[in-house]
Amino acid sequence: MQGLGNDFIVVDDRAEHLPDEDLPALGRRLTDRHFGIGGDGLILVRPSTTADFQMRVINSDGSEAEMCGNGIRCFAVYLLEKGLTTANPVRVDTRAGVMVLDVHRDADGGISGVRVDMGKPSVERAEVPMEGSGSALDVPLSVDGQEFVAHGVSMGNPHAVIFLNTLEGLPLERLGPRIETHPLFPAKTNVHFVEQLGPDELRMKIWERGAGPTLACGTGACAVLVAAHLTGRTGRKATIHLPGGPLEIEWAENGHVFMTGPAEEVFTGEIAE
Repeated sequence: MQGLGNDFIVVDDRAEHLPDEDLPALGRRLTDRHFGIGGDGLILVRPSTTADFQMRVINSDGSEAEMCGNGIRCFAVYLLEKGLTTANPVRVDTRAGVMVLDVHRDADGGISGVRVDMGKPSVERAEVPMEGSGSALDVPLSVDGQEFVAHGVSMGNPHAVIFLNTLEGLPLERLGPRIETHPLFPAKTNVHFVEQLGPDELRMKIWERGAGPTLACGTGACAVLVAAHLTGRTGRKATIHLPGGPLEIEWAENGHVFMTGPAEEVFTGEIAE
């Protein structure tokens, strides 16, 4: 399945329950684009005692993500299209907490998009996590002799947001991994470089923790809006242009961030052990 080009292998693991110790190796094998199926991550559908379902996300390097915004939209579409539930909204248990997913349908009954309550963000260093104490906004960051200003945001997983005048010529492949593993971020971090296009319109490029450059990052788009609003760049709602397409992000007055965007099945099949 894919959401704005961020692609995932989704597996119904409710009955089999693959052993947790096997997941890192399985994730690396299945997401390999040459010797496996190929994808940015492996998503498992599991039962939950606290919500309708549990979602587990294994990155392409075998690490486990707390949450994935594009992945959870794929998760919601998978549940409804495969008949695993008729509930709408759907409550999904993740390592970042319980997320509420509202699937939108068009006049013909087809799924037109998914709106996700992503919960409340945090810009406290201890919660991102980021070294030091206090606010994670406007933090000087030195990489390879270049000076940046980073804004740390937690959406249940860590993000470093860096605003630039332009994204043209950005050496993402060089800067991304250096910032992901920078000592400032003890749990590593997702990295987002952002260019402002208008009062409520932003463009971003993504280096995902554990996956590298991707076409979309839902939690990252949410983090970008939070950082943009808190630094006076946008209002509480904006269109975020990712390499794979746009997402509509709103930071509501109740403190929750809502993400709306598409997801679809690309193909289905079986893989031999």
